[in-house]
Amino acid sequence: MNAHASRFTAATSGAPPSGAEDPGAPAMQMLQLGGLQDAPPPSGAPLMESINPLHQIKARLQVCVGEATLTIGELLDAKEHQVIVLDRLVDQAVDFLLEGKVIARGHLVAVDDHFAVRISELPVTLRV
Repeated sequence: MNAHASRFTAATSGAPPSGAEDPGAPAMQMLQLGGLQDAPPPSGAPLMESINPLHQIKARLQVCVGEATLTIGELLDAKEHQVIVLDRLVDQAVDFLLEGKVIARGHLVAVDDHFAVRISELPVTLRV
């Protein structure tokens, strides 16, 4: 048991709790919880960060580089190698989207043969 865990003791009374006259019912026990011990947290990462189950959940992050508005006719008439101009400038930040909501912004970069994004803005805190 670590220093942050509570100790408890079970106390039973000889009489059944009120309203529990059924002789086949299990005996009820009262639990008395001891206080938390004041001890410094263990060295290294805080306990809550190391066991927080939210840190293990995977989420799909999308990066939006821009949008274009086309008619269905223009889309149906599109040809291979045709260029569609987006609403963002080349040096403008792209959006990180989580569940359709912007959570950060950054700039496109290349890492080896892959696109990547260098984070430049964190408009909302990402810590839980």
